Amino acid sequence: MNPALARRLEQALERFEELERLLAEPDATGDSRRFTALSREYGDLQELTRVWQRIKRLDAQAGQTRTMLAEKDSEIRALAEDELAEIEQQRLALNRELQRLILPADPNDGRNLFLEIRAGTGGQEAALFAGDLFRMYSRYAELRGWDVEILSAQHGEA
Repeated sequence: MNPALARRLEQALERFEELERLLAEPDATGDSRRFTALSREYGDLQELTRVWQRIKRLDAQAGQTRTMLAEKDSEIRALAEDELAEIEQQRLALNRELQRLILPADPNDGRNLFLEIRAGTGGQEAALFAGDLFRMYSRYAELRGWDVEILSAQHGEA
């Protein structure tokens, strides 16, 4: 594994452990915004650190198994070779998972829904209907307590 990547993963593990300590403090919920930010970061790092710790355990297990290859007993060597092959398969699967996890997150991942309303053909009446539809959905979301964020809007001549 690339040493720079391993260093980065170790830093992520350290940050994860620090977040665990911060979230376990009695006054952690005092500031709700800070608590939310820490919880979100903790959640983001949780799976990454789980996979990294599993990879480290597999590497240690592979090292122990390689020492068994020096044994004189052919049965033990055969068992060690089988175990190494299994460890390698698990390691490849974890490497794929790790690659997926370290890709940068899409900034839209935290959003639950994208809704695009277009007036289409129909001129002024279509623009009026699109405006009514937007207000209806916005009001519905407001009544449900959902956040509405307008990414882009073009107002017609209605």
